[in-house]
Amino acid sequence: MINSNTSVNDADVAIAAARAGAVAVRARYGQRLARIDKGAGDFATDADLAAEEAILGVIRAARPEDAVHGEEGGQQGAAGAARQWLVDPLCGTLNYAVGTALVAVNVALRGGPAAVADPFSGEVFFTDGETAWVRRDGGDTRLAPTADTRLVDVNLDPPFPSAPGFRAVELLAHPGFVERLRPRVVSTTLALAWVAAGKRAAYVTDGGDLTESVHFAAGIALCRASGCVVTGVDGAPLGPAGRGLVAAADAETHDLLMSLIRGQGGC
Repeated sequence: MINSNTSVNDADVAIAAARAGAVAVRARYGQRLARIDKGAGDFATDADLAAEEAILGVIRAARPEDAVHGEEGGQQGAAGAARQWLVDPLCGTLNYAVGTALVAVNVALRGGPAAVADPFSGEVFFTDGETAWVRRDGGDTRLAPTADTRLVDVNLDPPFPSAPGFRAVELLAHPGFVERLRPRVVSTTLALAWVAAGKRAAYVTDGGDLTESVHFAAGIALCRASGCVVTGVDGAPLGPAGRGLVAAADAETHDLLMSLIRGQGGC
C-alpha cells in the first residue's frame, strides 16, 4: 500500500491503484457473482464493487485530499476539484460475467498520469502524462504504436448519438474497410491500451465527449502519450463538444478511417 507521501509520483499511485483493482477482479473470476441492475440491460457485479473499493483504498492512502469519480460509487469530493481521479474498476463487466477474460481496470488522474491494468495478462499500461509504457514481469517497455496488425477494434455498444451520420456497423461493412483492415470487437477499453502498444491499428467508438469518462480517460491518455493520432469521429479535437473517438496508431490509418467515416455522409 502506498501511504500519503508527496515524494510518490502520481504515475506510481495510478499503477498501484490499477493493480489493486486487478487483484480483486482476478480473485473473483469464475465465481458466482451477485449482479446489481443499472437498467437498459447494464449491470455491475460484486467484483466491480470490490475492485473499486481496492482502488479507492490506494488513492485515499496516497492522495487523501484528491476527489474521485468512480463508475460504481459516483462522485466523492468536489466535481470541479483541480485534482480528480477517474476510476472504472472493471471495464468489460459483461465479458467478465460470462467467463470471458477480456477486461480492463482503468485509473486516470484528470489531465495527468493514468494506468490500465489487464488482470489476466498481468500487464499494466501506464503514462506519466508525457511518455507511455507497459510493465510486465517486473520490467518496463516503452509503448510503440504500429498499424502492422491492421486490426481495428470498434465499439458496437449503444448509445449511437452520431447516427445516422455515423454508424459503426456500417463502417465495418464498407468495402474500403474490409479491403485494408480487419475488424475486432473486444467490448472493453483494454483495446485502447492495445492501440498504444501496437496490438491494434486503431479503435473507434461513437459517443459524446469521452475525455472525462471513467471508461475512456486512461486509454486516451495512453494513446496520446504514446504518439497515436486521437480525434473524434468527426476528425475534430476531443473536448466538450466532442463526438466519439478515433485513436489510430499512425496518421495513415487515421486518414483512412476518417475517409471511410466521412463517406457515410454525416461526419
